[in-house]
Amino acid sequence: MSAQTQVSVIMPFLNMKTFLRESIESVQAQTFPHWELLLCDDGSTDGSTTTAREYATRLPEKIRHLEHPDHGSRGASAARNLGLQAARGEFIALLDADDVWLPNQLQDQVPILQAHPDAAMIYGATQLWFSWTGRAEDRARDYFPPHGLEPNRLYEPPTLIVPYFLRRDILTPCTCSVLLRRDVARRIGGFEDSFRTIYTDQAFFAKLCLVGSVFVVDGWWGKYRQYKDSSYQTVKRTGRRDDARRSFLTWLDQYLTQQGVENEEIRRELRAQLRRYRFPALLRLAAKARNAAYGKARQAVSRARRLRKRFAPRGQPSP
Repeated sequence: MSAQTQVSVIMPFLNMKTFLRESIESVQAQTFPHWELLLCDDGSTDGSTTTAREYATRLPEKIRHLEHPDHGSRGASAARNLGLQAARGEFIALLDADDVWLPNQLQDQVPILQAHPDAAMIYGATQLWFSWTGRAEDRARDYFPPHGLEPNRLYEPPTLIVPYFLRRDILTPCTCSVLLRRDVARRIGGFEDSFRTIYTDQAFFAKLCLVGSVFVVDGWWGKYRQYKDSSYQTVKRTGRRDDARRSFLTWLDQYLTQQGVENEEIRRELRAQLRRYRFPALLRLAAKARNAAYGKARQAVSRARRLRKRFAPRGQPSP
């Protein structure tokens, strides 16, 4: 491995002409020099391909433009896999073409991952970035959602599967904030091509967290752009979020079976989550029945108290 390719930065893009230059230039601005940038084209038709080729031509020793043989669109997971297959670096960093890094991201993260040889991946907090618009009202909207984990410690597998992907009481890592080992990413088979828009990251992180330890860092370096046409917001706006969640849980159930995972806590929580999405009508009826039963029980208790008060012997307080 050349010192010039210590970190391979994988940037998938599909019709990201508006943001692509800014994302690329946040990589070029890194104070850590030993990186390569893999621009993974998922069949763009808006001029993004021309932009990517321009940068690759200008800096061929640092930047490469990759695409499917037919310039087809196969989804974000397949595009990231193009980069993973071509990566020369020991470490992999992920940056979507609408997000940006602070200049010190790799300078800070590489020594941390090197200092924790048992970690397959490290990550820190992420800024939800609204102020990119330049509007005064958006500047106050930037914030850092708490990830819910004690920082500066190592989490061994499969500790994070239930809280990350099933109960979701802690945030999964944002792609722009992670650094991971190439050999682990390849060993788990990379990204799942069946996830084309959302859950591309969660399926990959679930596979990694089953076999690798994760070190959570007390720091932040990535800006996650918030806008109405992002993949997540589009799925949410079109009412497909529950379908996407059900598809992910079904895939996870099958993947755990294929891998022979029999962890009882994981299996129990996964069954509970699948019931919510496979039988939503039954769950709504059950909740309605529970609420009705609870209401009747409260009425019965209230009536009993009134009767006790009414018939209690004079001079004695009712319970």
